[in-house]
Amino acid sequence: MAAVLEVAGLTTVFHTRTGVVRAVQDVSFSVEAGETLAIVGESGCGKTMTALSLMRLIPTPPGQITAGTVRLAGTDLLGLSEAGMRKMRGSQIAMIFQEPMTALNPLLTIGRQIAEMVSLHENISRRAANARAVEMLQQVRIPAPERRAREYPHQMSGGMRQRAMIAMALACRPKVLIADEPTTALDVTIQAQVLDLIDDLRRELGTAVVLITHDLGVVAEVADRMIVMYAGRKVEDGRTKDLFADPCHPYLQGLLASVPRFGAAEGARLRDIPGIVPPLHDLPHGCAFAPRCACAVGACRDTVPPLEPKRPGHTAACWVT
Repeated sequence: MAAVLEVAGLTTVFHTRTGVVRAVQDVSFSVEAGETLAIVGESGCGKTMTALSLMRLIPTPPGQITAGTVRLAGTDLLGLSEAGMRKMRGSQIAMIFQEPMTALNPLLTIGRQIAEMVSLHENISRRAANARAVEMLQQVRIPAPERRAREYPHQMSGGMRQRAMIAMALACRPKVLIADEPTTALDVTIQAQVLDLIDDLRRELGTAVVLITHDLGVVAEVADRMIVMYAGRKVEDGRTKDLFADPCHPYLQGLLASVPRFGAAEGARLRDIPGIVPPLHDLPHGCAFAPRCACAVGACRDTVPPLEPKRPGHTAACWVT
């Protein structure tokens, strides 16, 4: 199946007083229709900056996309004018933000916000747009959608607001949906419901999903493929089941070893990854993970390892494995 989203060599930097922050460095990937791709890593690894770069929502200045291409169904998003990109956002590529209370307008009802999204991209009447808003609220399983459409964000629970965000993102049937930590600050039961909802809509609508998360349990549950990022670079990618079964990069090995496991021996301690992520304006020479890696050799500290095939469909950037 042909890829609906193709990203090649994406590089995003921020010019600050402390120097140039390399938030995203030479990141490439593709996503097919109906596929879920997870981008994982610690806070500050570049996951959200990658998503915002795809949407062209990087604040300029100080941010700047300096290299790469982002092709959505053959259209290079980075080559579009701002007016052209506004037409693509919502209609062809949409994003669910991490905190719905900051993404939703507190002065407008939920129904009006969804209807305005539809009216912006489709030539339909206000009545039809309002009807679409109610239909979308029903599709994301919000009870009494007609009444909820007349409510404001503060009148809804966190789970309801997240569902409303999903309804707004999918109102125009985009080809690609980016979900940035969609279950943050939700309790476990609501997290599962939101994830099941996104997965059901993906299957029903054939939408490609890019899931931004640090939760490996979520990745194991819903993602077909995954990308592991560290200090702005992609360090490993492949099918989720392959990476979980036999990770190549020491960073992913450390992440998986730090996850609590059912049936572990009583009193067994979780492993941690020593050290901290280096500042993105002052990265070490060679592999950025080398100062924290027990497997590092001389080459790791001298030269950035390239992404190389380790197995069919599985690549990693490591001199040792």
